[in-house]
Amino acid sequence: MSVIDGQVAPGPGGLCQKGWTAGELLRHPGRLTTPLVHGEPASWDEAMDYVVNRIRTCEPDEVAVFGGGGLTNEKAYLLGKFARVALKTSQIDYNGRFCMSSAAAAGNRAFGLDRGMPFPLTDLRTADTVLLAGSNPAETMPPFLRHLEGARLIVIDPRRTATAERATLHLQPAPGTDLALALGLLHTAVIEGLVDKEYIAERTTGFDDAWRIAAQWWPEQTERVTGVSAADQRAAVQMLAGSSYVLTGRGTEQHASGTDTVSAWINLALALGLPGRTGSGYGCLTGQGNGQGGREHGQKADQLPGYRKIDDPAARAHVMAVWGVDELPGPGRSAYELLTADDLKAMLVFGSNPVVSAPRAAHVTERMKVLDLLVVADFVLSETAAMADVVFPVTQWAEEDGTMTNLEGRVIRRRKALDPPPGVRSDLELINGLAARLGVPTGFPTSPREAFEELRKASQGGLSDYSGITYERLDAEQLHWPVPSTDHPGTPRLFLDRFAHADGLARFVPVDHTGPAEPPDAEFPLQATTGRVLQHYQSGAQTRRIGELAAAVPGTYVEVHPDTAARAGLVPGEPAHVVSRRGRVTATVRCVPSMRVDAVFLPFHFPGDGRANLLTNPALDPTSRMPEFKVCAVRLERACDES
Repeated sequence: MSVIDGQVAPGPGGLCQKGWTAGELLRHPGRLTTPLVHGEPASWDEAMDYVVNRIRTCEPDEVAVFGGGGLTNEKAYLLGKFARVALKTSQIDYNGRFCMSSAAAAGNRAFGLDRGMPFPLTDLRTADTVLLAGSNPAETMPPFLRHLEGARLIVIDPRRTATAERATLHLQPAPGTDLALALGLLHTAVIEGLVDKEYIAERTTGFDDAWRIAAQWWPEQTERVTGVSAADQRAAVQMLAGSSYVLTGRGTEQHASGTDTVSAWINLALALGLPGRTGSGYGCLTGQGNGQGGREHGQKADQLPGYRKIDDPAARAHVMAVWGVDELPGPGRSAYELLTADDLKAMLVFGSNPVVSAPRAAHVTERMKVLDLLVVADFVLSETAAMADVVFPVTQWAEEDGTMTNLEGRVIRRRKALDPPPGVRSDLELINGLAARLGVPTGFPTSPREAFEELRKASQGGLSDYSGITYERLDAEQLHWPVPSTDHPGTPRLFLDRFAHADGLARFVPVDHTGPAEPPDAEFPLQATTGRVLQHYQSGAQTRRIGELAAAVPGTYVEVHPDTAARAGLVPGEPAHVVSRRGRVTATVRCVPSMRVDAVFLPFHFPGDGRANLLTNPALDPTSRMPEFKVCAVRLERACDES
């Protein structure tokens, strides 16, 4: 057993620091064990009656549901059904909209289907080269790195992260210029004769339209926009010739042009002939515990179970038949639009902490404060739960059965290991109790197995078809969706024969660089980007309560190049203000020589005036509705100037 970069690596597996400390939280003294109504303990019946009585004073679309990418498949499925059948509202979305929605949209339009990785993780072990665009798995998912040990890494990130330190080649573009860099690499691949012309002709369509744009992005032009040298661009493309994979993450997605940016990376992969072949490909790294499954089964505003589109008449008919209803609401609003809507009266939040995690967080907080009813299901008093009218204490990972779907589309059994504390119930029991009080006494099982059996029927025939998956099969074998029958072996590798479009061809999508929605200017001359650190996860509501993790990284900091800090009069280790048009964050200064002089970095795990999302820009991608978390214009101020 070894410890590498804060991770335990026993044999071929491994745990990250967040993993081996997670058990501490199950018996944390701050664990919620009784419902709260306006901060006072109440019985489950009292709390559920209060919620339902308030909901009955609202019209259906005045009530919203906000879910989470960490919920099990069973919870995500029943939450979507609860919203549309029991509440009869169209207003449901989830925090996964902030996570992988741009990659999902780009994957759907390129391949006709979105699965984070259309191949098993283990395939990466045979790669010559892996390009990571906007991902830092050395800190966000350390065990994943074991699959990359034999490959040369090309890392694309404005920061020299722990992952970039391991790279053979680190390309360090200005924040918000990933799309330009991808266009430049495609240009170089064409000019240097490295594209796979036979593959392009036989397995794709639309290359000429994509090339007309990329033709304008010769290496020197790309260098002027991105800051990445022409020589490094050429070196990267040469490295990708052979058995290679292109993998994208949040850094390249969380932009107002995130879908187009991911499309540009897919275009590069298609030009090189990578997708749909054993030993090469394109994939997207997930960001949450059930980032893949959480977006497949209906808690997203525009989707029904099985990855069906909610505005597709055939999809609606199938799901209505399974649910035994005659009508369903249409598509609702995306996550940020939902959180800031001024016509909502009530919101139910499951598995999320948007007061910390949403962009333009101060505005989101104010909107949630004026709701007539805010309900939160959680197991600790998160910042959002602390604002709620009603809080329900729910079970956690070790206390419940269910399934999750990982980034490679493999469905995984979660098995109950111990009983929850007295007074705690599961999300499924909560949904069941609320639905019964709303006049829908059946159709909301409290058993995860029963919920999964219904999910199988609802997903049958959809893109993410789980109908052939059973708990018994998962106990005995590995299954990657789609699995359309109980004798089907599953689909670990998609697209080997054809892509999911009707003609079987992948699509090049013509895209061009437009730059950040909010470029720097004289008042806000720097660009801020955000991300995760090894010790913390998402909004930090859980990890900040674990002593070992909180001691390692106790609060917000800002990484700044020493020259940038000097110009602003900042002192390492002292507090400073990072200011955008939307808010101000107080953070401890860290001088990092590898930072770009025009950029600063903040982790987004911390509450109060340390919330990085007080700064971030809610400009939305027109296709995915992903906010532009990864770049906004800021300035630095000395905190001591206030005194």
